[in-house]
Amino acid sequence: MRTANVDFNVQRQGTECRTVFLHGLGDDLRTWDSVWEAMGDGLGALRYDLRGFGKTVCSGVPFRHADDLLSLLDAAGIQCCDLVGVSEGGSVAINFTLDHPERVRSLILVSPGLGAWEWSQAWQELWQPIVTSARRGDLAEARRLWWEHPLFSTTRASDARDILFASIMRFSGRQWIRDYQEPQLPDLERLHLLKTRTLLLTGGQDLDEFRLIADLLEASVNNLQRIDYPVRGHLLHLEDPAECARKIGAFLAKSE
Repeated sequence: MRTANVDFNVQRQGTECRTVFLHGLGDDLRTWDSVWEAMGDGLGALRYDLRGFGKTVCSGVPFRHADDLLSLLDAAGIQCCDLVGVSEGGSVAINFTLDHPERVRSLILVSPGLGAWEWSQAWQELWQPIVTSARRGDLAEARRLWWEHPLFSTTRASDARDILFASIMRFSGRQWIRDYQEPQLPDLERLHLLKTRTLLLTGGQDLDEFRLIADLLEASVNNLQRIDYPVRGHLLHLEDPAECARKIGAFLAKSE
């Protein structure tokens, strides 16, 4: 689908696409495969590779993922959607909903990040070697470090190990070298404005950074239901896609 001067790699399912799925950093639309399969053919949904990921190319022009999403919804004729986002995709979903609340009927967040989040020193110490390796041209080392990141410890120990590994090996690493996203103000300061009905799925074994973001969302958003899985980690949609699909489906059904 071509919009915003970009050819987006898009997949649709069902006759009426109203639920939109956003993947995380270093992933692509294929990481939703197991959830889509578990939800069945009756799900009217759309998923796509965010700009610069998978088969959607970033041309080097400054952009915002939320603006891309708005253009895609307009091009697809979707006036109001149910928005599902994991990790960075969750941060895009939150940012878009804050900017365009009239376009989002319900919001489902899986281990979300937050736009313009100030990452801790502990996170930076893990992140910087990945970026350094990528920028010196050693993408193999950058991917190895990303694969071994503590963020994925429970996923590496799960049945989704091979899915995660394949996703990381597909990742181009462009965002490690240079990210063309436009700077934004922190969404943390706007969370109290989020009125959309929200489901928050979190893993008890996720990193402290993302646990904190989840806690802040729970404390700031009134119309929010949180479900925490003590033995799961960051990538719930990979570690337990059937349970993730059940909770998403049940939440969407209540929105009818």
